[in-house]
Amino acid sequence: MQALFTGLVIVSLIVTVGFLLSGVIGMLQGADFNKKYGNLMMRGRVASQAVTVLLIVAYALLFGTS
Repeated sequence: MQALFTGLVIVSLIVTVGFLLSGVIGMLQGADFNKKYGNLMMRGRVASQAVTVLLIVAYALLFGTS
């Protein structure tokens, strides 16, 4: 169970970084890509970041020492 949570946290971190990098690269390129996908990248990053934080909190609650 702990390995599953660890894997989920790692995958969610990678997804969050992917959204972040694609949003930053899109902003640097500007023009059409940023107008079309900029807001979508920001929303995706915020959603994936929220999932990541929730998974980390759940991991700490389930497997942390008291």
